[in-house]
Amino acid sequence: MTDSVKLNAAGKDLDLKVLSGSVGPDVIDIRKLYAQTGMFTYDPGFTSTASCDSAITYIDGDEGVLLHRGYPIGQLAEKSTFMEVCHLLLNGELPTKDELDKFSYTISRHTMLHEQLATFYRGFRRDAHPMAIMCGVVGALSAFYQDSADITDPQQRMIASHRLIAKMPTIAAMAYKYSIGQPFMSPKNNLSYTGNFLQMTFGVPAEEYVVNPVVEKAMDRIFILHADHEQNASTSTVRLAGSSGANPFACIAAGIACLWGPAHGGANEAALNMLREIGTVDRIPEYIARAKDKNDPFRLMGFGHRVYKNYDPRATVMQQTVREVLGELGVTDPVFDVAIALEEMALSDPYFIEKKLFPNVDFYSGVILSAIGFPTTMFTALFALARTVGWVAQWNEMISDPEQKIGRPRQLYTGPTQRDFVPLADRT
Repeated sequence: MTDSVKLNAAGKDLDLKVLSGSVGPDVIDIRKLYAQTGMFTYDPGFTSTASCDSAITYIDGDEGVLLHRGYPIGQLAEKSTFMEVCHLLLNGELPTKDELDKFSYTISRHTMLHEQLATFYRGFRRDAHPMAIMCGVVGALSAFYQDSADITDPQQRMIASHRLIAKMPTIAAMAYKYSIGQPFMSPKNNLSYTGNFLQMTFGVPAEEYVVNPVVEKAMDRIFILHADHEQNASTSTVRLAGSSGANPFACIAAGIACLWGPAHGGANEAALNMLREIGTVDRIPEYIARAKDKNDPFRLMGFGHRVYKNYDPRATVMQQTVREVLGELGVTDPVFDVAIALEEMALSDPYFIEKKLFPNVDFYSGVILSAIGFPTTMFTALFALARTVGWVAQWNEMISDPEQKIGRPRQLYTGPTQRDFVPLADRT
């Protein structure tokens, strides 16, 4: 590695420092480029720009690697629980048993929502999208929990983080219940984080809800696999909002709004809809041919990834999990047959191999969630529930950074040059 690179710009020779992380590619420090040359870089979509340094999540898209605080995602999904992963992301280390018990207890004591928020729900139309409700309710939390809105106080930041992680399942479950006209279910602190969410979603007051351990484990895995994913669009949104000094509830609401976009959090819903459109295994060759046709708008959803140029490491866990769930619930869903056959055909096709269009986590997660009983409108809400811990961990890390400045991207201006105002009567 070199300590610096040379750049000739605006007639000046510059030595730009090269920075190295613990793993991954080196980066060129261009923070002083504009001050020294009057020029700045152009990088739409920030595909070659590091906006921060972070010790939380590492991705190697070429090799199909995803690490949380150094731990491979496959190991965490197989051997850990979502509460352990939450502790890991927030605090940097996997908890001891005593630490996990204390952390789980703390989260369980923040699961209830203020009673006035139930009235807030009734202000939405019955057919409101769950993500619209979650944006509004999470943003409104700042009006109820002003005692944890001082971002300069580390203790208040952690209390706000615990509240957000704890209340998001309640908020999501209430959004679902409201949409189908069923009464809200109160949290039960004797259940696990994931089990509690399932009972609040599918339980009814008239009978006792029994949590299926296979479904509970599958949901816990889904939460783990979606907990954090480096500087994606919604996480970058949370960081950008947080850089202004906005309260944590507003920042997470901003992340939810960004996640709602179909190019980000809506991919698993799109993948499931595609599998349903294909319908049967014998129609797969027709759709593969359409996917190869540049003049056909059809695209294979759930294949390829902006970051991963290899097999998405999360997809391996999902493929195993979908078999477990469908087997346990006795679901004979033709959509799963289509998914397996489509994966096999695509992975053996030179076109997809050359372009490295491998299945990603969204390819299977929609099938699992549908089998459990979630409508497609809830898919992105579940993504937001799981990603909340990543958002608050990234937000905490950013606020703790003494070098953090308010985000202010620049632009390449292409509009008119300066011109004089023309009175209305003189315009032609």
